Amino acid sequence: MIRVKDIKISINAKEQNLKKALARKLKIYEDEILDVSIYKKSIDARNKDDIIFTYTLNAKLKNENNFKDLIIEEKDSYPHIEHKRKSDKRPVIVGAGPCGLFAGLVLAREGYKPIIFEQGKDVDERKKDIDKFWSEGKLNPLSNVQFGEGGAGTFSDGKLTTLINNPLCDYVLEEFERCGAPEEILYEAHPHVGTDNLINVIKNIRNKIIDLGGEVFFDEKIIDINFSDNKITSIKTSKDKTVETDTVILAIGHSSRQTFELLKDKNIPMIKKPFSVGFRAEHLQSDINKSQYGKYFDHELLKAAEYKLSYHDDENRGVYTFCMCPGGVVVASASEEGRVVTNGMSYYKRDGENANSAILVSILPEDFTSDDVLEGMHFQRELEEKAYNLGGKNYNAPVQLIRDYLNNKVTTKLGRVTPSYKPGYTFADLNELFSDKLNKSLHEGIKYFGRKLKGFDDNDGVLTGVETRSSSPIRILRDDNFESEIKGLYPAGEGCGYAGGIMSAAVDGIKVAIAIIENEK
Repeated sequence: MIRVKDIKISINAKEQNLKKALARKLKIYEDEILDVSIYKKSIDARNKDDIIFTYTLNAKLKNENNFKDLIIEEKDSYPHIEHKRKSDKRPVIVGAGPCGLFAGLVLAREGYKPIIFEQGKDVDERKKDIDKFWSEGKLNPLSNVQFGEGGAGTFSDGKLTTLINNPLCDYVLEEFERCGAPEEILYEAHPHVGTDNLINVIKNIRNKIIDLGGEVFFDEKIIDINFSDNKITSIKTSKDKTVETDTVILAIGHSSRQTFELLKDKNIPMIKKPFSVGFRAEHLQSDINKSQYGKYFDHELLKAAEYKLSYHDDENRGVYTFCMCPGGVVVASASEEGRVVTNGMSYYKRDGENANSAILVSILPEDFTSDDVLEGMHFQRELEEKAYNLGGKNYNAPVQLIRDYLNNKVTTKLGRVTPSYKPGYTFADLNELFSDKLNKSLHEGIKYFGRKLKGFDDNDGVLTGVETRSSSPIRILRDDNFESEIKGLYPAGEGCGYAGGIMSAAVDGIKVAIAIIENEK
């Protein structure tokens, strides 16, 4: 098999022409190509008058020896580790997000029979609680957009893009596809699963772990971690269960604030880390399509358009868009009573009326003055309480037109964009959420985005506050073996400060599982 890059096809051509394009690239006849499949696919819309698709193709030829430099070998992406478990104590995983599930899957495949504890509910029951919160404003602090099987990413866009370059990404994609995700995630440049598909994918991964000898417990929170002579000895759960173990993976999410407080009380080494805060911006998806695709905005082969924007102010503070959800909705994502949090979500088809994205400004450890390692977490809570109060103290979110935010003016009437946030919204001045310094950076960033993406800062765009959970405000320290200074304790994933999304969290979980096996060897 050979792999050939940079096969370009016009938007008006058919994918059936891939074979012809490949033959032209290799300067051979089409009948010399025995088979062809897509390895990667991306879209180049920089020239709005000539949008093209770019492919990397895998192909089998009659005579591959003529292309020795292009020959590849198909490899098993699973990281096989040959080792038989020595300890009779089963590893415990705290959290059933992508990090915990993939760590559990690898350990289960290697015969370690992991035990996973998730403080939230299984994904089906979790969805019921989330729907009730969105429709009635009744929050379950342990079963919501942040907590429950699948983690926060389950009720998002299901993006599987990442900036990390790790071969384990292929394994994660393949496992998602085997568990029910669309096949195209294996080759799309910006793969996404969608919340509707993720729910079933997550259940299938959980069932694999159980079939391989693991156990998964829901509605059961870790309330204590015990250690002696600097080594893990046991954990205690909210159901008064004590499990003796010498291995604990902390696959907690970025919103596991009570666990952060527990770890601080236990003197587990951790530090402050940068994070970001802001709000969700909504525009009509049709306007984003027109801005990104020009005359091809409604072409049948083009999916809902995306964007990614960034800006640095005079003090080098970053403002950027994050977790853009084409054809999606802004969702109520609180996990604590008396606080409002927003996030973005979209289904696989991305066919909603609005596009939304976070607009975030970076918060640095030096922005805080106290020695409290959890100061960033307290800052997040303060913003969420402000948003709750601005929204009317009933989980409505404060909303403002982008133009009015830039002019420090409370909105009185909406334009063409209707906010999608449920249970509801209240007009307010979002400038009241942030300091003058942060508002200045956000104002400058939004105006810059308006110059880069037509219509971004026009009279119709809507802001909904507040977004605070883009990443963890702390990092729980670990060494080169992925271990805390407490032996047997493995901080992992997004909540511990080592990942930033579904893919990177899953990969970190796999890396930690491999480290556990290698460390025992």
